[in-house]
Amino acid sequence: MRVLLVHNFYQEPGGEDQVFAEEFALLEKYSHTVRKFTVHNDAIKSMGKLEAARKTLWNPDTAKPLQEAIRAIDAQVVHFHNTFPLISPAAYYAAHEVGAAVVQTLHNYRVLCPSATFYRDGKVCEDCLGKMMPWPAVVHKCYRDNRLATATLAGMLTFHHLKGTWKNEVDVYIALTEFGKGKLIAGGLPAEKIEVKTNFVDPDPGPGNGEGGYAVVVGRLAEGKGILTLLEAWKTVHAKTGAIVKIIGDGPLRAEVEQAAKQGFGIEYVGRRASAEVYAMMGDARMLVFPARWYEGQPRTIVEALAKGTPVIAPRHGPMPDLVDDRRTGLLFEPGSAVDLADKTIALFSD
Repeated sequence: MRVLLVHNFYQEPGGEDQVFAEEFALLEKYSHTVRKFTVHNDAIKSMGKLEAARKTLWNPDTAKPLQEAIRAIDAQVVHFHNTFPLISPAAYYAAHEVGAAVVQTLHNYRVLCPSATFYRDGKVCEDCLGKMMPWPAVVHKCYRDNRLATATLAGMLTFHHLKGTWKNEVDVYIALTEFGKGKLIAGGLPAEKIEVKTNFVDPDPGPGNGEGGYAVVVGRLAEGKGILTLLEAWKTVHAKTGAIVKIIGDGPLRAEVEQAAKQGFGIEYVGRRASAEVYAMMGDARMLVFPARWYEGQPRTIVEALAKGTPVIAPRHGPMPDLVDDRRTGLLFEPGSAVDLADKTIALFSD
């Protein structure tokens, strides 16, 4: 098969970028003809606000180079991972114009929720789900706490709802979980066009021995990721078990994590690490703690931990109950509850 993979990189690297790279490698491994078409959000720095808003809504500038890339390999399928904001949904039309099928993997909930996370004011929020015009997001400045930026994004979603882009210009949507598929259907996307394809790990990293005696947290250090819940819970965990948690990653709450590490509650901040180091630390860990307060799509870190044979503690909401078999491959806790997270972590250390 001849496939063009398309991705709009964010300014901060994340799991989507890794999935994009590994899917490319897997297609090549099995002798498919595959090429990449990418843009990077660093380009926004040289744009004015009006130009950035226009390209978010409809960017004609990507049409010609995208079509050239399709023709270069006579691509049968154009598989989009992210179009936001610079590629824009205009690219679907450009792909169809030259006869390629359009596949869109939805790594988050952006097409249903301007913030992409179904999360506001410290809790899950579905106020925009099913609304053609996601006006509650504009009222609450859900995207970057900026009403103008949120209105631009909400306008893009509304425009493409009215134009029929979401229903007519994507041939297949890929949801990462059954939970995600259900939300897409509830949000108005055609059920017959949605397939579930989970994130994966390749090659198989092999199981670890779990003899390190510590817990590990891997991911972006952000409020919605539940890192503050973890820091609060660990005071109790460390007091009762003496256990250490190693925190891998970076993000806006790095200073809070570094400060907690200095206070001596069994918290060790190790920063960013290469994939091989992360796998090794996961395999040695007694457990992966995944404290997210929002739904998530399908976290690669959970897939990676399970590939290493490491139990996972995760919140009992969103897709997590589908990913973690409670009391078999890990434990589920009440979302946002530092008390329940501490209780479940102590229980797993004692098991």
